[in-house]
Amino acid sequence: MFSRILIANRGEIALRVIRACKELGIETVAIYSEADRDAIYLRHADQSICIGPPQAAKSYLDIARIISAAEISDVDAIHPGYGFLSENSHFAEVCRSCRIGFIGPPPEASRLVGNKASARALAKKIGIPLLPGSEKILTSEDDALKGAHAIGYPVMIKAAAGGGGRGMRLAHNDISLVNGFLAAQAEAEAAFKDPSVYLEKFLQRPRHVEIQILADTKGNVLHLGERDCSIQRRHQKLVEESPCPVLSPETRRRMGEAAIALAREAGYVNAGTVEFLLDTDGRFYFIEMNARIQVEHPVTEMVTGIDLVKEQIRIAAGEKLAFTQEDVRLEGCAIECRINAEDPAENFRPCPGKIGTYFPPGGRGVRVDSHAYSGYSIPPHYDSMIAKLIVHARTRAETINVMSRCLQEYIVEGIKTTLPLHAKIMADRRFIEGNLDTTFLDSLLP
Repeated sequence: MFSRILIANRGEIALRVIRACKELGIETVAIYSEADRDAIYLRHADQSICIGPPQAAKSYLDIARIISAAEISDVDAIHPGYGFLSENSHFAEVCRSCRIGFIGPPPEASRLVGNKASARALAKKIGIPLLPGSEKILTSEDDALKGAHAIGYPVMIKAAAGGGGRGMRLAHNDISLVNGFLAAQAEAEAAFKDPSVYLEKFLQRPRHVEIQILADTKGNVLHLGERDCSIQRRHQKLVEESPCPVLSPETRRRMGEAAIALAREAGYVNAGTVEFLLDTDGRFYFIEMNARIQVEHPVTEMVTGIDLVKEQIRIAAGEKLAFTQEDVRLEGCAIECRINAEDPAENFRPCPGKIGTYFPPGGRGVRVDSHAYSGYSIPPHYDSMIAKLIVHARTRAETINVMSRCLQEYIVEGIKTTLPLHAKIMADRRFIEGNLDTTFLDSLLP
């Protein structure tokens, strides 16, 4: 087992990893930018190192500075969290060359599944259902038009690299396709330093369902059930739950087997998520694989009782999974609400600033993963999420009731947050009945 780990991230995920390390008896080194000098997670790490100015490109995305911090602090491994460098195969390669463990997949697997176009090709090779799409990267507007005419409108233009909803455009005709193609390329280049895009048939009113997998270095690969992430804004998830309220045991089994097959074919190791779209007839289609821990991993932890971050660390240290597929059971229901410092009434305008009173909810089955506290100043340089509120109960109806109570109890003063929006979602009849798809929020908001 590792003796000291550096966390190459910030905010709630940095604190989450520190907690897992402490429970495993591992020392932690936290890095931070000048904007995060007052971050609460720094108090809980054994050591902290400032690596640069507030701009992410000069701190949390600067590989040389992070490796220097790792070498100075003499760590065994680096945990990248999510976002930033978590899916950067070059970063994983640099860690390997410096003989520092990388708590994530090997760079070869990360490179293969991290590019959505190559991941689609891999899924097609082993017979996983796909939506119609382009067979290769689009190199010109003519390529895009030919592809769209072959597939049929509407189509989605997608960035091959990265994620988080960036580099995606919906096209209903030739004019919107050309405009969307150029815009998606520009956004992909700016966000991921890679302008590559491809086409995929747009599925009307699907559910977004993903499968959590774990793979060790001994050849064992298993899945931990699914998460329904259909409530989204501009392809950014806001609410996640497990299990999916409409997924049958047979479909869960087939989706899990598909996710495992993809991971095996890619030579994948560590935690990962295979994402699918589910149509109204219960058919599923592969869309991408995320080669990292997910923001929404707590809902899986709550229904399975398995600590995913600890498993990540154990796997990276060369340990064999201590359980089998037959040991995995989904108990009850868990729902997560992402609490963002945004104003939904103003088109989700980010609301950085100083938090006044901060009082998180509690009670049986309630978990709050957060780096926020009273007096904390939210920097404007990073993602706006300040907390994740997760609730677990025996039934979905009970979970919704507990979540509604928690949202009323949660106090965050001084800034605007998405708490009122989440309360509105929990009270909506369609959500209560499990009648969801990726357009849910469009119809809920004016």
